[in-house]
Parts: sequence; C-alpha cells; structure tokens
Amino acid sequence: MTRAPSRQPLIWLLCLCLFIAIAGCSSTQTGKVEPGYYRVQPGDTLSKIARQHNTSVSALMRLNKLSDPNRIEKGQILRVSASGATASSGSGTTASTAPSRTTTPSKTSGTRTPAVSSSASSAVVKSLKLVWPADGTLTQRYNGSSSKGLTVVNKAGTPIKAAAAGSVVYAGNRLRGYGNLVIVQHSADFLSIYAHNNKLLVKEGQKVSQGQQLAEMGSTDRNGPGLYFELRYRGQPVDPTAALPPR
Repeated sequence: MTRAPSRQPLIWLLCLCLFIAIAGCSSTQTGKVEPGYYRVQPGDTLSKIARQHNTSVSALMRLNKLSDPNRIEKGQILRVSASGATASSGSGTTASTAPSRTTTPSKTSGTRTPAVSSSASSAVVKSLKLVWPADGTLTQRYNGSSSKGLTVVNKAGTPIKAAAAGSVVYAGNRLRGYGNLVIVQHSADFLSIYAHNNKLLVKEGQKVSQGQQLAEMGSTDRNGPGLYFELRYRGQPVDPTAALPPR
C-alpha cells in the first residue's frame, strides 16, 4: 500500500498540502511582525507555513493574493490569519486582502483562528451528502495523523468525480506531492481535494455538479494509479466517510 503524502491545511489556493519546496537565502531576517502575520524565513515553503499556523496552502494563497505557491521570498510578510485588514505581499510593501472563505476569523483581532473541534466538525460533516469521488479499492482511510484523507486505487483513466457541487478553485500541478490536482470549493466552509490525476478535465473558475467528472485517475507524484481525496472544513482536514455512502 502506498502511503499518501503528508497533508496539512488549500485552499485556499490552498494549496492546499501538503509539499512546496522554495529555495531560501542563507541569512534570516529578523524583526517583529504584527499578530496574524508571518515573516518568511530561509527554507520555508507555503506548505510548511500552513502547517505551522493551522491553516491551508489554498487559504494562504487567497489571503495573500498569490498566483504561484512556489513564489515566496525570504523576508516576505504573509498574512496567516483571516483577522485584520491588510497583509504584506513582499518586503516592505502592503496590499489589502479579502477575508478567506475557508478559515474562520477570530473574534479578537490579531489572534490565530482556533482549530475546529473534532466533535463539531464530525457533526457538520454528517449533514453532508457526498458521492464517492472514484470507483476502486479503498486502500487508505482517514486517521487524523498519518493520513488526512482517503486513497482509492483503480486502473489509470478511471473517472474522478466531484463529491459535491461547487466551483473549481484550483486545477494544476504546482503543489508538490499532489501531482495533477483539482480543488473544489463547495461552500464557505467546505472544499475537497483530488490528487495524483492523469488528465484534468476542468478549469479554475468552472462550476461543477455533484458526480461530474473532474479528471482521470493517474499516478502523478505517486507510485501507481490512485486517487488521494481530502475533505476540509474551515481549512482543516476532516474524515469524509461520515458523509459518504457505505462501502
């Protein structure tokens, strides 16, 4: 069984693990930054920063208006919380940003958004009605630690389908460890991730219906064809099986 790559909260343009290698310089910039912001250090990746601040790659991309998750620089100030009104898009410059729809602003300005409790997220997930994103053998389940999602294995070319209706917010291969990746935003709170595809059949900004084919199963950034599927609630991976039909 192939272990899925480690993921931590996309999306917003999430993404969004897990998985982005960005070259840093040798010296570390110092100086305090305001609460809710982070100064990029040498060797940092957007995935690493997302894990450190309990959010997702996609959420950081949206909060900071990043078009390429691989392009962050040492010394750059990133907004890591939905609280506050502005975020620095580079060393010494600021740009206004809109609040992320995949994270929940904290009530106190400048404090980090608290993690969603497992009991609360489980109750909300149970209210969803998802369809399985692919036919095949379920080889890896969600466990909350080494696996943040599900792995379904089948032959190459097997249809990858949207678990629920929504809008495609990411379709590409710029997030290392995910291969050809599709991310669908279902609501202000939920998004789903479909990784390791062969051929992508949708584009960013496209509306999709539940069960609509998004891609073909493949093996990009993976040994052998298979789908890594992840469901996120307010930027945090949650167990999707409660919302899926028995299997």
